[in-house]
Amino acid sequence: MTTADEQIEHRQNQFHTWGVYGLLAVSTLLSVAAHELMTSPAEWYAAGALVVAAVLLQLWHGPRRGRRTPSVRGTAYYFMRWAVAFTLTWLNPFFGFYAATGYFDSDELIPGRRRQWLGLLATVVVVAGSQSGGMPIRSPTQWLLFGGLLVANFALLTVVGHITQQEEERSRERAVTITELEHTNAALQRALDENAALHAQLLVQAREAGVADERRRLAAEIHDTIAQGLTGIIAQLQVVANAPDLAVARTHLERASDLARHSLGEARRSVHNLAPVALSDAGLPEALKKTVAEWGERTGVCAEFTVTGTAEQLHEEVAATLLRIVQEALSNASRHASAGRVGVTLSFLGDEVILDIRDDGHGFDPLTVPARTGSGGFGLDGMRARAERIAGSLTVESEPGHGTAVSARVPLVRHD
Repeated sequence: MTTADEQIEHRQNQFHTWGVYGLLAVSTLLSVAAHELMTSPAEWYAAGALVVAAVLLQLWHGPRRGRRTPSVRGTAYYFMRWAVAFTLTWLNPFFGFYAATGYFDSDELIPGRRRQWLGLLATVVVVAGSQSGGMPIRSPTQWLLFGGLLVANFALLTVVGHITQQEEERSRERAVTITELEHTNAALQRALDENAALHAQLLVQAREAGVADERRRLAAEIHDTIAQGLTGIIAQLQVVANAPDLAVARTHLERASDLARHSLGEARRSVHNLAPVALSDAGLPEALKKTVAEWGERTGVCAEFTVTGTAEQLHEEVAATLLRIVQEALSNASRHASAGRVGVTLSFLGDEVILDIRDDGHGFDPLTVPARTGSGGFGLDGMRARAERIAGSLTVESEPGHGTAVSARVPLVRHD
């Protein structure tokens, strides 16, 4: 149900709940104003008792909470209310306003089309009697007036009922049409999703076969393995140079040796077009978790890794691309950001994978990043190119003094 439908339903509930009280109050006030129509105290006492009975009857019926289903209880309420309204109108014709409430809810209270029309006819009799000057009818002129008003009210009620029935039929037809359109749109969306997945797979296959793309891939692989490895080795050796004792120096020498062996293995695998070392024995989530943990231990920065959604085995190129993007982003964070905390999140969202890397470092203005030079690294351009090679995208959000957020969004292409 839409918001507009809910608002209409709410207003209908309010009208059916409080409209009866409102019309009863109006009738009572007009009857008090026309006090000369009730000449004896007994009539006043009877009218007061019937008004109280009408209020109690309405409280017994309760507020409306959505469209009611016709029932025996609803029929009993309808005709008890009619009897109270009839008697009140007999005492004072201004209570005809209260009697008109029977027009509004016969279809919700009385089961069966014929019984509903009988209830409406009974209400028309009371309303016409009120309009003709009140009951009992005392003169031929009043009888003629009563008969004309009876026919006019019933004819008007018939026309309105016919129009309402036609509108309800059109509403049902529109609802059926909308449902059919929703099913059609859902089927179309499924077809579009399937076509998008097939298109992504074709793009991956085409890129794997391109010689030019292969050369760019090798260049980026060398940058991400040898350059980053050497950067880490230099950082460890700098610590060794300033180490206060032999134990600390030996620890950092071991880390430098491990980085050198790791970088050598990455370089060999890149040349032979194999997956990164971290992916050789594990899936992408495990590889990213290990990479983030080792980077945090090496740099002394608090680094956290999180996976959301249901993890799936990704195509080798997709997994390698996301791993390289994380490695480059972490390398940038350690070289430029001076971050104290880094978070990496891998999200599986149905037909796509989203990778987010956030740090609380210095930040920068993305619009003022200089173009890549021959002596520089691949940096943001390299990460963006990697994502675009597998039909993905990469966005960077940063501001001086407020950290950096890198987000890569790529198609979820499953492992063959």
